[in-house]
Amino acid sequence: MSLSLIVGGLVLNSSFKMSLGSKVTGLAKLPCVVIGDYVIGSILDALGQSVFSSDLIAGVSPWVVEATAPGIVDRLSVYEPLQTGLVSVDSMVPIGRGQRELIVGDRQVGKTSIGIDSILNQRFEQVYALYQPVGQKASSILQVFLSFVCRDSVFYISMLVATASSSAVSQFMSVYSGCSLGEYFMFVRESAVFITMDDLAQHAMACREIYLLLRRPPGREAYPGEIFFVHSRLLERSSKLSFTLGGGSITAFPVIETLASDVSSYITTNVISITDGQIFLSQELFISGQRPSVDVGLSVSRVGSAAQWKGMKLVAGSFKLELAQYVELQAFSQFSIDLGSETTSRLDRGILLVELLKQNNGSPMLLSTQVGILSLTSGDWLKRLLLNLVLNFASLYKSIPCYVFLFLLNRVIGSSIYLYMFLC
Repeated sequence: MSLSLIVGGLVLNSSFKMSLGSKVTGLAKLPCVVIGDYVIGSILDALGQSVFSSDLIAGVSPWVVEATAPGIVDRLSVYEPLQTGLVSVDSMVPIGRGQRELIVGDRQVGKTSIGIDSILNQRFEQVYALYQPVGQKASSILQVFLSFVCRDSVFYISMLVATASSSAVSQFMSVYSGCSLGEYFMFVRESAVFITMDDLAQHAMACREIYLLLRRPPGREAYPGEIFFVHSRLLERSSKLSFTLGGGSITAFPVIETLASDVSSYITTNVISITDGQIFLSQELFISGQRPSVDVGLSVSRVGSAAQWKGMKLVAGSFKLELAQYVELQAFSQFSIDLGSETTSRLDRGILLVELLKQNNGSPMLLSTQVGILSLTSGDWLKRLLLNLVLNFASLYKSIPCYVFLFLLNRVIGSSIYLYMFLC
């Protein structure tokens, strides 16, 4: 009795020319990436090979692409903060090392900027950073890499890319290869790792294309029935290891692009249920000029507050509630003419807080600078500032030492015209 068996396969390396009728042999080996010190400051492809040179480099180690995630016993609770350098995130949506925080929002609202600024802020934090663009243009990826070079930050950064011109197999495997790269530094080097996956919506589309080509039965929205498992087995590899295993960690920032701010879409709800919180970016806030456009009402961190520095928690503990009340009062004030003094003061304070949370791209702040700026909001100094001078105030505070800045501010605060001249 003859047995007819059809086997589907994926070509990981495009240099292998295969056609119908080609003879293949199963080696019973798991796919691995070759990892070493050469990956730092390099641009890698989906298989972990440097795109700059194809020469064999000594001192490398293989690592399984789809390794098993650490178990419950091998993990610790998140207790170390991961500073992103963004005031709106570190103060109200704090992140801990080993956490999985989803960045979700529409197109062109600053999702990639949050990941890049967080990577730039790890320069002096002894954190290995990995940026993983999936399905993006090669010119955009090169621009991001050059921004790292211009800021002298490539000594702790690697980029594992799968461009829009890459095959669906490369886009599917790239995120797993990136996690293997992070696990090498977490287990072997016992260091903290920060990974930005930009974005998982393109990864889900590549997975759908592969499964349809392999003639697997489609599920909801033509995605495979195991699409939840595809992302869960990826993100569960982010963890904070116990001290018996070195105490390393992997912090993941998966990014998902939504359509018309629809957070109830299939892939988005799946990843929200997997991660430990989400940072929602609003298009309306972005258009109004608030950047980063973090929506405080929809953004949440489920474990990061346990890792937030006590000084930041002291000065910013009530900011999220005050901003939520400001949004409600702002909507209420549009239908009212006579407002009480308390309502007016809360509106003025809310406007001031919103101005302080604005930050330009590529300018992360140190934790000490953030705490210093936010602590000044409890006094009467900032109330004398015009709104168009608040950003100048923050930039001066960032560039000048704290004691020098406070001394100058005390000398010129007596007169509003001198304060205006000082900040201009």
